[in-house]
Formats: sequence, structure tokens, C-alpha cells
Amino acid sequence: MSFALTPQRRRWLRAALAALILLLVAGAYLGWSRGFRQEPQPAWVFESAESRFRYGSIGAEHDAGVPYWIFYVLPRVFPEKFRQDGQQVAGGYAALGVAWEQGQELPVGFTKKTIGFPRVGNNCAACHTTSYRRSADSNPVFVSGGPGHTVNIENFFRLLIECARDPRFDADILMAEINRVTHLDVIDQLLYRYVIIPVTRKRLLEREAQFAWIFRPDFPEWGRGRDDGMNLTRYFMLKAPMDDRFGPADIPAVWNLAKYKAEAGQHPNYAGDTHDVHSVIIDSALGVLGAPPADKADFLAQVKWLQDYLSALAPPVYPFPVDAARAAAGKVVFDAQCAACHASPRTGTRIPLAEVGTDPGRLDTWDKASAIEANRVVAAMGITRKGLVEEDLPGYKIPFLDGIWLRAPYLHNGAVPTLRDLLEPVERRPRVFWRGYDVYDPTKVGFVTEGDEAKRVGTRMDVAEKGSGNQGHEFGTGLPAADKDALVEYLKTL
Repeated sequence: MSFALTPQRRRWLRAALAALILLLVAGAYLGWSRGFRQEPQPAWVFESAESRFRYGSIGAEHDAGVPYWIFYVLPRVFPEKFRQDGQQVAGGYAALGVAWEQGQELPVGFTKKTIGFPRVGNNCAACHTTSYRRSADSNPVFVSGGPGHTVNIENFFRLLIECARDPRFDADILMAEINRVTHLDVIDQLLYRYVIIPVTRKRLLEREAQFAWIFRPDFPEWGRGRDDGMNLTRYFMLKAPMDDRFGPADIPAVWNLAKYKAEAGQHPNYAGDTHDVHSVIIDSALGVLGAPPADKADFLAQVKWLQDYLSALAPPVYPFPVDAARAAAGKVVFDAQCAACHASPRTGTRIPLAEVGTDPGRLDTWDKASAIEANRVVAAMGITRKGLVEEDLPGYKIPFLDGIWLRAPYLHNGAVPTLRDLLEPVERRPRVFWRGYDVYDPTKVGFVTEGDEAKRVGTRMDVAEKGSGNQGHEFGTGLPAADKDALVEYLKTL
């Protein structure tokens, strides 16, 4: 019998060798990805509670993370996809409006951890860090626990899926770009080319069905600083069939969480959807992970740390001068006009929708059946919590006003740009403005929402769009202008 290497045998040997390499690489990948080569984050991450909140891992890198070198080269391979309101914005991930501290490798809320290979995940700070500037030529100030009014979450979700859809999400193209910026060893080269890039693309495309509603042309943009959070839960965690419910809401502040007293009926979330702070942190963290935690004990330890940190985190002090005499006069107005809801046993409890009159979209995205199913899913993970309220809820929660000066835009859906605008009747409130610009307006108490820079950086907010109505909460709108100005001055001090 002849053993000459005929062309057919050469092809067979090449295929067998390629299959053997793939098996070896896949075996190495599976071993590493299951945690056999996990490395702790660098010590600087834990030097302060603030840096841990901003850059500490909560476990999202394991299943929801993006391999570091793919994350690194995406803006180089797909520059046109890093855009804002349909327009390309220079700066890669900066186009998403993320908070980015000078000298840091990754934006706030983006974490890097090695689990077999370096991966990028997210933590709570990605959405809960506020950026503001005193003037257009000043450096940004970052406030942990605040609402991320500049971040465009929807565009981030779309970005990853649209990159994965693109034929350029290909091992040859991505590896060529990776090799321009780093030198991987032989094993990592093989891992990226034959396993990590194809698996990452497959996983991102699998998310497309769960995120289908964010690609609907009949739904408006969330815009900077908002998310459609309860639909995220329904579609991503519960895998519910898509329907026409749509209720974008402002990202909330999460400082001073100790103020919520569950026994007094003070529940977190805009409609008081969740029984207590512990439950809402668990559910929010699970949303970031996008899967059951790989290490349940570590996950619950992270939740406890977050709850302790955020419960004690003080709201920020207003950084501009306050007219003390005017603020004192405003306190009198507040006590007469606002305290019955915002400084009373009603604070933190639900107000019927008919009484407050605000847009019902966010309230309509959730229901008793969804709460029951979500509680079942979390319980099946072996996680114990009081969980979501298994009722059809009657209205929105009356908010506490701590740090209210930094929580613009206002109403649950961010449909009113400033506190001063909120004291005007609906017909005199702005109907179109730009949200996501971080220069502060100390006169009207909110962010600048008009002008060339606000339009260039921000996203257009039109209150006529679905889920974005600016109606309701017309309390105090009939006050004299002097009383309104005094009230706003007092609210700066809370």
C-alpha cells in the first residue's frame, strides 16, 4: 500500500491538523473561561470605596463581558458606528456619553478582569455616575451614585449588535487590527482567531432577538440619560414576547439609599416596583450580568458591599453660591406648597396616576404577571430576596428630594429640563430640548439644553413622542414668579 502524500491526503491532513488545533484551543478556552485562570483586579481599584464603585468588578465579565482586545479595536474597525443621534462623533466610546476620568484606561463603570483572558464588563457606576461642568471651559466633576444623564445606553446595546452583524467582524480583520496595537503570545493568537472572536460574535448576535424592540423604527430614541428599564427586564430576563409597551425613564440617583424604609411603604424604583433596596440592587446587578452569577457567593458579597456603600453615600452639596435670604423665603414656600408630599410620611410612597397626571408609559410597561415571573426566575437561581411587588401598581412614587439640584431633567421620564421649568404650566414648559450636555445652569437649576454645543453633544427630546410627555405635576405652577424663584433657591440646598 502506498503512503504517498497525494493532494487529497494533504487536504485531509491539513483538515485533521486544523481540527486538532481547534480542539486544543477550545479546551484551553473552556478551562480558562470556567475560572481556572482568574486573576484579581489590581490593588488600586480597592484603594477607596469610590474607586471600587467606579471600577470594581461585580462579575459581569464572565458571561456579559467583551474580550478586552476586541473591545479595544472596535472603534478602529467600526468608526462609523460610534455615533450620536445618527451622526458620527469623534472619540470612540466617548460618543456614548460615558464618564471618563483623565488618566484612566477605561470609562467609569467599565471593568477589566482576567478570566482566562482579559475581559471588559460593566458595573453599576456606568449608569450611576453624574458628570457636570461649571462652565464650557472647565473640567468635568464626577459624582458617584448620581444619574448618568450623559450616557447613551441604547446606543451601546445597538453598537455591539451592529458590529457583530457587520461582515468586518471577522477574525482576519480583527486580528490584523489587534496585532497593530499589541503582541499576543501564540496561545492567545490561536484563541482569539479560532474561538474568542467567533464565539463573541455568536453571543452578540444571540442578544439581537432580546433587544429587538430597541431597533423598532416606530419607537423613539431613549436619548442620553434614559433607559426602558422594565422592558429590559421583560425581554432580557423573562424572554417575554415583544409588544407595544414603551416607557423610557430617567436613570435615577442611588445615593443615600438608607432613606428608604420598607416598613413605612417607601419602596425604590419609579413606581415602587420593588419591596426594598436589597432586592433592587440584586435585580439591577443581575441586569448588568445578563445571566445567573457564575459565583453566587461572590455576587451576593458584592451586593452587600454595594448596599452598604450606597446606603451611606451622601448626596452632593450644591457647588455654586446660594442666596441665603432668598432660600429662607423659599423654605416658607416649600413648607406651604411641597412638604405635604416631599417632606412627610407620603414621601417615598406611591401617588395615584390620576392625582399627579404624569405620562403613564413607564407605569404601563410592568404588571403583576411580570413581577411574579421575575421573582420565579431569580428564585430559580437560588437567590433569596423580597423581590418585586406582585401587584398592578396604581401610580408613581413620590420622590425624596435629596440632591435634587443634580437630578435634571425632571419628572420620571426626564421630560422637563430644569426645576424652574417644572414650576410652569404644561403649555409653557419646553416641548423640544437637547439632553445630555453637562454644562450646569445654576439659574434655572438643571443643565443647559439649548445652543449649538447642547445640540451637537446632546440627544433631541421631543415631549410629543411616545413615553415622553411633559404633562402633570402642575403643583406650584400658579405661584407668583418671586415665590417660584425663592423656592428654586431653597431646593438648591437639599
